[in-house]
Amino acid sequence: MRGAIKGLAFAALIGLFSLAVADPAAAEKRIALVIGNSAYQNVTRLDNPRNDAALMADTLAGLGFTLIGGRAQLDLDKTAMDVAVQNFGRQVQGADVALFYYAGHGVQVSGSNYLVPVGANPTREADVDFQMTDVNLVLRQMQGSGTRLNVVILDACRNNPFGARGLRAADGGLAQMRAPEGTLISYATQPGNVAQDGSDGHSPYTRALATTIKQAGLDIFQTFNQVGLAVKRATGGSQQPWVSSSPIDGTFYFVAPSAPASPQVAVAAPPEQPLAGTLRPDPDRVPIKDIALLRELSDRLYEHNFDPEPLDSKNGMRLAISKFQEKSSMTPTGEATEGVLTRLRKLDDLKPWGSIVYGPDSDKWGMSWNHNSRRAAVDDARSNCGVAKCPIELSFYGARCGAFAISGKSWSLVQRESIERARDAALDECGKGGKACRIIGAVCADGSGR
Repeated sequence: MRGAIKGLAFAALIGLFSLAVADPAAAEKRIALVIGNSAYQNVTRLDNPRNDAALMADTLAGLGFTLIGGRAQLDLDKTAMDVAVQNFGRQVQGADVALFYYAGHGVQVSGSNYLVPVGANPTREADVDFQMTDVNLVLRQMQGSGTRLNVVILDACRNNPFGARGLRAADGGLAQMRAPEGTLISYATQPGNVAQDGSDGHSPYTRALATTIKQAGLDIFQTFNQVGLAVKRATGGSQQPWVSSSPIDGTFYFVAPSAPASPQVAVAAPPEQPLAGTLRPDPDRVPIKDIALLRELSDRLYEHNFDPEPLDSKNGMRLAISKFQEKSSMTPTGEATEGVLTRLRKLDDLKPWGSIVYGPDSDKWGMSWNHNSRRAAVDDARSNCGVAKCPIELSFYGARCGAFAISGKSWSLVQRESIERARDAALDECGKGGKACRIIGAVCADGSGR
């Protein structure tokens, strides 16, 4: 399933030590399982996953990865997929880096993500566990293996091929998963959305990924950020990849930075520096100047409901950062620093999300609930506005609830800790306009209270 959504956000923590040396392919044991399913027997065939998997297998092999089966595994049925994943689990024991790549149909059923073998033909939800491969099965094969980094890449976001059969997908696209320790999960597009298969032999995501990972000196987070930007440009902004990560100990390079040339002369060894001299400066004082990192900072603030106020103010971002700093017991300087971004990266993903949006000029409104991210909730709510903009937004998460009240001359959007309090507060706020108001929409983030 693949599609359109605005924004690009990454969930990842930068480590302090380097896993890379001058030749990481020689120094590290890298294991990869690459699967591409195109020749589906009971649902829509796909043009590009075979090509995408072959391209990724060749690229990874050139970067020092040992491939399970010696090459890309193509058009696997359920039994073959289970065997491949099990072999992967065995061979990653004691490896430094484990990477799993999948291209093909993927579906979200009851909040879990499944990869679809070529022979799958479920007629009811109860068939799913027996006919498809749960992504969590792959994650479990990596856990406890002793690897320092696990990477899961899912170019598997095409439209649900079983939707007409009554299989209940919680949303379009794949659901966001919590990355286990030392794991990075990359989606071809944001959770809950669909992405493009591509019309030139490769998907936009895999084409960008295969090109980017060959660039020297990009750490893993820079790599996937560059992939996201490339896909955004290639699709005119209609597809924007997503990364979810747990804290990762170390900096991983697919291709290490080039060592600077040095003259071949004998020199005396420099005196050993005291430890304090090698420490990085206080990250709370190190400003961020990289545009991609500033974009990430902005997106992470947004996903934690720290919005610039006023929205059109040049100082709006400083105010949003100041609010976050106050909540995090930092000095509210408003400065975009590495310390602010690091703290945001450490925060857990917030969910569930609900949203109510309103367009005063068009008198259109929309409401959504039970989404894995704020952006997904807002997009769902705004889908009810048609061509109207619905620029006014109230988003809430966890146990919070929102309510929308309106009269002939005023309106209010309010969130509170219960649906009753949200309704009462919305009516009170709206009623300040002098006319009796009514609730036209109210919901808690988990969908209750409607």
